Amino acid sequence: MTLPWLTILMVVPLVGSIVLMLLPRDREVLPKQVALFFSLLTLVLTVVMGLQFEADATAPFQFVESYPWIPALGISYSVGVDGIGLVLVALAATLVPVVILAGWNDVMPGSGRSVKGYFALILVLQTLMIGVFSATDVFLFYVFFEVMLIPIYFLIGRYGGADRSYAAVKFLVYSLVGGLLMLAALIGLYVVSAQQLGQGTFDFAALVGLDIDPNTQKVLFLGFFIAFAIKAPLWPFHTWLPDAAKESTPATAVLLIGVLDKVGTFGMIRYLLPIFPAASEFYAPLVVALAVIGILYGALVAFGQNDMKRLFAYSSMSHFGFIALGIFVFTSWGLSGSTFYMLAHGLSTAAVFLTAGFLMNRAGGSSLISTYGGLNKVAPVLAGFLLFAALSALALPGLASFIGEFLVLLGTFAVNVPVAVLATLGIVITAAYALKLYQKVATGPVSPAVEGMTDVRGREVTVLAPIVFLTILLGVFPAPVLNVINPAVERTLQVVGVTDPPPVIPPIVQGGEQ
Repeated sequence: MTLPWLTILMVVPLVGSIVLMLLPRDREVLPKQVALFFSLLTLVLTVVMGLQFEADATAPFQFVESYPWIPALGISYSVGVDGIGLVLVALAATLVPVVILAGWNDVMPGSGRSVKGYFALILVLQTLMIGVFSATDVFLFYVFFEVMLIPIYFLIGRYGGADRSYAAVKFLVYSLVGGLLMLAALIGLYVVSAQQLGQGTFDFAALVGLDIDPNTQKVLFLGFFIAFAIKAPLWPFHTWLPDAAKESTPATAVLLIGVLDKVGTFGMIRYLLPIFPAASEFYAPLVVALAVIGILYGALVAFGQNDMKRLFAYSSMSHFGFIALGIFVFTSWGLSGSTFYMLAHGLSTAAVFLTAGFLMNRAGGSSLISTYGGLNKVAPVLAGFLLFAALSALALPGLASFIGEFLVLLGTFAVNVPVAVLATLGIVITAAYALKLYQKVATGPVSPAVEGMTDVRGREVTVLAPIVFLTILLGVFPAPVLNVINPAVERTLQVVGVTDPPPVIPPIVQGGEQ
């Protein structure tokens, strides 16, 4: 009997959140220990499930479960993962225990905020993240997509910084607008399926098989795309991100940018390309243009920031431009690169936000770059982690982000050289602001905020070491992940009906003649 692996992965953290809320209020350490236990259990189960994944299987999805939910409307609880979904489920399962350990002291006694509530929200969010990456019923995906807003809203609005209420409401309003547009498109898709099949359905496989009129595709595509572009976030739908990142705790920011924002780009791959292939090709030039603008704009604005959290937010916006670019150039290199980049970006986001969080905690919470200086003289190990985070963000060869960025650019150069050249300029700017950040914070005279600062402790090294290890491992040995991703990429491109361009072989010149 095959275990319902994906349901188990969703239930375990959900049970953990319930257990947390039943704990006595006067226990401060126990809720953290319970949350860490359930998150680690989820990670172990994810690894066990992942080891059973067959990369060469012919079925599009594995670990499939399907149970009727609302049969009258063709809605079911249907889950399953391909290589793309599996990688993102693994990312969520990996980062949650990391951020729980990193945020061990985010809620201090006497602050008036519930310790167990904070960690219970993180576990609920883990359940929803696994659900959104594994749903194969589009309505179920929509439910997870929308319900995710609730825990992240409270994580920002209840446990964030001074302007947390404004940032949380802005995030919620943007996301709700996108969700309403997706709901309208979802209803339209249901009507189309009812016309062609005799009964409406939200089953992904059935929707992919529909012959939707190209003009109808263009309209429905926009409803999904805007929702995904807000979530990603893609320029110009990004303006909620800097405020949310600035006011979030570092742990919340990692989950928000490192995992939740991937739902947008994942949705583009999973739903836009297979269900609306004609519309995807029609809008591809527009999306590519938005992606390139986002790459350059995000990098340039990040270069001018004096606030570390806002710098990281604009940097992530630039990186999401690369991910969207790889998706809509319609090459296997680009699409594989985008998926790998989502994984790598999650790790690099964790590295920069958590390292900066440990630094800020030592300096009274200030996120201003100008506050710091001379860190490597006082806390050399912490400065070393900051340097590694900066190098990961700029996609240094040998690190995981380089593999994703290289594949995206390779796929882009194969179809559009000018666009690839413009995107490459973003890499140059990224290197400039990443190294500028390290230079201002870690080198030069020791600033008053840094003077007497302690170096990283055991818990903090335990948090950062796995991120460093995975970033290096995937940078030098990406094959296992790419072998899982590539079959899903090939199936997606087959559904869209595009193939890689043939390699261009220059003519051989002999004796001055061609």
